[in-house]
Amino acid sequence: MTKITRSEAERIVKHRAALMHHLKQTLIYRLPLRLKADEIADDTALFGTGLGLDSVDALAIAVAIEREFEVTIADEDFFTSFRSLNLIVDFLLRAQDERTLQEQEKVA
Repeated sequence: MTKITRSEAERIVKHRAALMHHLKQTLIYRLPLRLKADEIADDTALFGTGLGLDSVDALAIAVAIEREFEVTIADEDFFTSFRSLNLIVDFLLRAQDERTLQEQEKVA
């Protein structure tokens, strides 16, 4: 386990919070949600008793996230990572980390 500084931890927490807010705003804009970002809990499920979205909404979510966050969503990622907002943010953070590593490898 690597140790990080307090300032690095604070930066990570702020980045995650900003990404979560951006995700919520994207979903509110792209889906028929009559909610404000602060009315949606971070651990809200997308389907079922959460936001109550359906399969048509699932497609809209995938397209919106791919466009807004410039990521590619494989089918297996969608079925495992797109059950709640927290899982989507985890997916986006992993995608950002992978992109950063790829960019660093190109430079090296």
